[in-house]
Amino acid sequence: MFSTGFTMKPTLVAETMDGNTVQWMITIATSKNVAIVGSIVIEENQQYYNRVIFVHANGKIETYDKRHSFSLAGEHKAYTSGEKRLIVNLKGWRICPLICYDLRFPVWSRNTDDYDLLIYMANWPKPRIFAWDTLLKARAIENMSYCVGVNRVGEDENGYQYKGHTAVYDYLGADVATTIEGEEEVLQCTLTKSFQDETRKKLNFLNDRDHFTIN
Repeated sequence: MFSTGFTMKPTLVAETMDGNTVQWMITIATSKNVAIVGSIVIEENQQYYNRVIFVHANGKIETYDKRHSFSLAGEHKAYTSGEKRLIVNLKGWRICPLICYDLRFPVWSRNTDDYDLLIYMANWPKPRIFAWDTLLKARAIENMSYCVGVNRVGEDENGYQYKGHTAVYDYLGADVATTIEGEEEVLQCTLTKSFQDETRKKLNFLNDRDHFTIN
């Protein structure tokens, strides 16, 4: 929820897919010739979703609705959960964008050999930041995939503190780039897909994965 911060009051901030935030994202993507991604609160058919909006440089939009609701805070009462994962194809990369609490669920995040880059966007609070750091690295290692975690900083209206720890890990869990704790920062790095492809081919860990279905 990059434009509002996380909220349990979706009626106060919800937009439609024709709303100002989506239009702004389209303008940025097309004018800068880049892809841009973030999640916002969307109202649709009288239901509210924490929705990833992925905008391509040509203005094309793809979406993903957050699967896992944080029931401890009653999120399942305010938002409707998504049912399908999204795989975005961009310049030879297959990208899987997920949201915050999804990070705790490895089955939903599991690479069934359908993505090359995992992206989590989050409002992950300071008291549980060790789990954020650890799980991001775990998702990278177990899925042999670059893993990007983007987390907010600052204090929200409830007084919760956020320390960032935005980070990028490679397919073996090595630290590629991280932000300075607690500071707003632009993190820029280059990922090389051929390195990942070569390592996957050499080690073949994904070939030994379990096969399953999700109900």
